[in-house]
Amino acid sequence: MTIPLKDKIVLLTGAGGGIGCAIAEKLSQDGMKLILFGGHNLEKLEETRKIVEKHSQCLVIPGDLTSTAFLSEGIQKVIDAFGGLDILINNAGVATSTPFEEITEEMLDNIMAINFRAPFFLTQKALPHLKRSQTASIINICSVVGHAGYPLQSPYVASKHALLGWTKSLARETYKENIRVHAISPGGVFTDMIRISRPDLTSDGMILPEEIAEIVYFLLANRGNAVIDEILVHRATKEPFLV
Repeated sequence: MTIPLKDKIVLLTGAGGGIGCAIAEKLSQDGMKLILFGGHNLEKLEETRKIVEKHSQCLVIPGDLTSTAFLSEGIQKVIDAFGGLDILINNAGVATSTPFEEITEEMLDNIMAINFRAPFFLTQKALPHLKRSQTASIINICSVVGHAGYPLQSPYVASKHALLGWTKSLARETYKENIRVHAISPGGVFTDMIRISRPDLTSDGMILPEEIAEIVYFLLANRGNAVIDEILVHRATKEPFLV
């Protein structure tokens, strides 16, 4: 069953990146109201805001996603501005390409804080407001590395395993509240982050951010009795493409 999405209120993290910008543009084209939440790259956030405002309303709330104080204050700004919240998309993430023996405490803590701790506590603070929506959804952008281990990416792999595991628990805890929880686990999407985590790869044949945005839209628009818990996405080759 396809539902109307116009005027639904969406909080999106990582909106300055390739996938985030593509999601924001796609959803705004259907009249959804976007909150670009967190991040310090004001130039990138402004670029995404300009794209969104061609189609719909947009609110930018930059800040430190690893700060629980910012998360609380930011959610309150969302409620003050729009009066509610329908959809949360945890998309922000960071990666590294570093041998295990060279990983520092700071590197590990930073990746875990952004990739796992931030969506965990942001969702916790957003949940009371999502419960008041008739069509609440939470989408966590995970990764194929949340299913297996890959060299030179141990902190990233660990963070995505944590994110996926928590997503599964969250789905079980919230289903009685009519909140849909989904995980999207892409393979190689051609973004700035993939250039960091896999500098050996080129753009040839890789997944485009716009393709992930289409999947996000499909999950939100098709809200019937059939529920999709997780989507694994790889490029169209004979073998699954795992990063």
